[in-house]
Amino acid sequence: MSRALWIEIIAGLLYVFVIGPIGGGLLSGLDRLVSARMQGRQGPPIRQAFFDLSKLFQKRAGIVNHFQSILVVGHMVFVVFTGILIYTGNDFLLSLFTLTLGEMFFCMAAASASGPYSGMGSQRELVQLMCTEPMLLIMAIGFYLSTTLDAGTSGSFMVRALIHADVPAIVRMPGIFIGFLTILIVELRKSPFDVSTSHHAHQEMVKGITTDLSGNIMGITEMTEWYEEALMFTIVGLFFVNCHPISVLWAVLAALAAFFLENLIDNVFPRVKWETMFKTCWVSTFVFGGSNLLVLLLLVNR
Repeated sequence: MSRALWIEIIAGLLYVFVIGPIGGGLLSGLDRLVSARMQGRQGPPIRQAFFDLSKLFQKRAGIVNHFQSILVVGHMVFVVFTGILIYTGNDFLLSLFTLTLGEMFFCMAAASASGPYSGMGSQRELVQLMCTEPMLLIMAIGFYLSTTLDAGTSGSFMVRALIHADVPAIVRMPGIFIGFLTILIVELRKSPFDVSTSHHAHQEMVKGITTDLSGNIMGITEMTEWYEEALMFTIVGLFFVNCHPISVLWAVLAALAAFFLENLIDNVFPRVKWETMFKTCWVSTFVFGGSNLLVLLLLVNR
């Protein structure tokens, strides 16, 4: 096998065994600590997230039906597969489809419980998908057009083409980046757009979509959130990484800046109704993302 293929395999294994379960867990622990400090509290240690996950896996799950556990595992499988696609430099558009499929499994898992809170959470999760999908598709098209503008290359949805570009995507896609940061709040289920579930105590549906999950099944869901969080901030980094090695540092710094920005918004803004979330996401998508996409199309066809 070629050296490039070995690098892609190692990158995929790093995501599965290190970046997702360890990096995502550290981000979850840091999230709690930063939120506590913003609220004037001491907060738990960063490793508390790992202690909580360990306790969940030691408990038996109160399974409503066996189909629910299959769907929860399916949700995790597709989220992890999405990360593998991105870290191995494969098709970014395909990775978005697999991520959406994983979210559909999560919605079906909640709906299968037939509980009032889970059912409402499942419906709201579907609304969140409607809010985020247009921006994700615009971002994928933007990456394609950005690689088209590189000298001597044709457009590609492959992540490896993006990270070997001469110019980082953020230079050509600032509007799309702003739009992605907006829907990132929804993807991370943070206030003011935590309508389907909440990490805080102000949710009127208790825990919403995760209300009927418990024990090791809830542990799988929690670990899936770690993988997804690590994946979202990896996508943030994709806007900044290019063929220059120093760009990796800028990508990491950008991901950390986005992490603290999302936490600040989470602690400053109160939760809004789903109608407001829908309007905000779609306006951001078509104002920032749409206008940036139009400029890219003009540059490609000039």
